[in-house]
Amino acid sequence: MTKQHQSVLEGEILKHLNLREGSLIVDGTLGDGGHTELILKNTTGVRVLAIDRDIEAIKRAGKRLAPFKNRTILVHENFSNIKTILKKANVMSVNGLLLDLGVSSPQLDSPERGFSFMRNGPLDMRMNSAQETTAADLLISLSDRELALVIKEYGEERYPKRIVRAIRKAQTQKAITTTHQLSNIISSVMHLSRPTKIHPATRTFQALRIAVNNELDHIKKTLNDSIEILQASARIMVVSFHSLEDRIVKNFFKDEEKGCICPPKIPICACGHIARLKIITRKPVSPSAEEVQNNSRASSAKMRVAERIYV
Repeated sequence: MTKQHQSVLEGEILKHLNLREGSLIVDGTLGDGGHTELILKNTTGVRVLAIDRDIEAIKRAGKRLAPFKNRTILVHENFSNIKTILKKANVMSVNGLLLDLGVSSPQLDSPERGFSFMRNGPLDMRMNSAQETTAADLLISLSDRELALVIKEYGEERYPKRIVRAIRKAQTQKAITTTHQLSNIISSVMHLSRPTKIHPATRTFQALRIAVNNELDHIKKTLNDSIEILQASARIMVVSFHSLEDRIVKNFFKDEEKGCICPPKIPICACGHIARLKIITRKPVSPSAEEVQNNSRASSAKMRVAERIYV
């Protein structure tokens, strides 16, 4: 049996989300429901609209959140469709948006989901099991150049071409359909000169997961759409777990805190851009040493917070 996901940065989330009675908060990444439960337990009049594209997560969280069913709306969808979701729920605007971009423990710990090289299972990695394309499919459909680019850009891997060559060589013998197959292929060609705590397959698995689920594009779209749904003084809070996600959030917050974004050489503003966010956390908030000791998966978490302003 997989263990329940342990939510990260709980104290910091309560501190920065600026909860007020009567508020409606969107939890765009419900997972096991830990953050939604945290919000509901610590308030009496706050409601949460919680979204997840994993139907199994919706089912698990539904049981956990049963005591708060009068203050929760659970939606099986992708958070990048947030404007459509709110429209269907007859909601015009919200008082806060929380996105925890990590993969949940049940997903990582379930071999049949294929997210982890630590457990053998089908090379799947789909957040939404109704989606057609799996990680195994990508290894077949992408060209050598496309696959190397995915591994390099999404995994920040230094040796993408070496890994692709090994994959292609293995595919001439047998289709790559399991996590251990792929992990062993990568490990066989990654003779690193310096010892490292990171497993040789880590970056490639991350890259494939991001590609299968189109994660970065969904993050960018949701951030852009958040501007239209947040009320004045509402806060957007994003917890990321690797540099690609954090960079997207950091740059978006910085751009939306600026007024004019025209090139410096243009003497008169032509863009018409106005500041729409105020950054609350100038540096990302990280878990305490105590939290990391109790939950090792929290070690890479970084939280950034901004507040919607109207000029």
